[in-house]
Amino acid sequence: MRDIFSRHPVLGALIALLLLTGHAAAQTVQPADPEMATQKLNAPASEVDPYEDWNRKVYGFNETIDNWFLRPVAQGYRTITPGFVDRGITNFFNNLTEIRNFANSIFQLKGESAVVAAGRFTYNTVFGLGGFIDVATMFELPERPEDFGQTLGYWGMESGPYLMLPFLGPSSPRDFGGFVSDTVLLPSAWDLAESPDVYYARALQIVDRRADLIPAEAFMSGDDYTFVRNAYLQRRAYLINDGRTLNDPFASDDDDEDLMLDDF
Repeated sequence: MRDIFSRHPVLGALIALLLLTGHAAAQTVQPADPEMATQKLNAPASEVDPYEDWNRKVYGFNETIDNWFLRPVAQGYRTITPGFVDRGITNFFNNLTEIRNFANSIFQLKGESAVVAAGRFTYNTVFGLGGFIDVATMFELPERPEDFGQTLGYWGMESGPYLMLPFLGPSSPRDFGGFVSDTVLLPSAWDLAESPDVYYARALQIVDRRADLIPAEAFMSGDDYTFVRNAYLQRRAYLINDGRTLNDPFASDDDDEDLMLDDF
């Protein structure tokens, strides 16, 4: 452990930041409570987003970069790329994340999810032409996304205030710390390739992901910043709680007593 922190001082600084800002878990570490997620989602904007003025400026910066560069490139990509090729590229990059899903499933003591992640990576790599075909889903093994931000949330660490990060977009102190941990500490298929071509692959991944988001823009309404913030917070709550149901006070005794968080 000491060697890890000596090699990655940024990670140590992030953990120190989380502890100093008071968002670390209490002395008794317990898995996340769905009711706490509901309270977080229903909290006033001033509590969830205390740095809204600054976040809106960063959002505007990101939007400018997106409008002038990333979105036009993504639109061109959608125009010239056949649908089956686009889907295959998305599947390929998603398959690489199964290593992260497996590791974080282990960290969260989710044996079944770890088996699913390992199975998905094996099936898609061996039978799916290196991951270009998602055969695992055909075998009824859908993806179970797990990252270190979810791991921290699972063990009781609060997310902290909502943050809009330059280039990276919506986040929080916990999720940003988890993102850095996933990138720095966890083994990645990218580490197997030291060729400069890996940077072209990274660029393709970013463009492909942005292109896949273009159809979702039609669902945005009202203030774009608020819509993105609320969608992000609800999505993260859904993932951290593994879609566990929340009590619905309007459900009848004969109906399902729980209400699933919407999946954005």
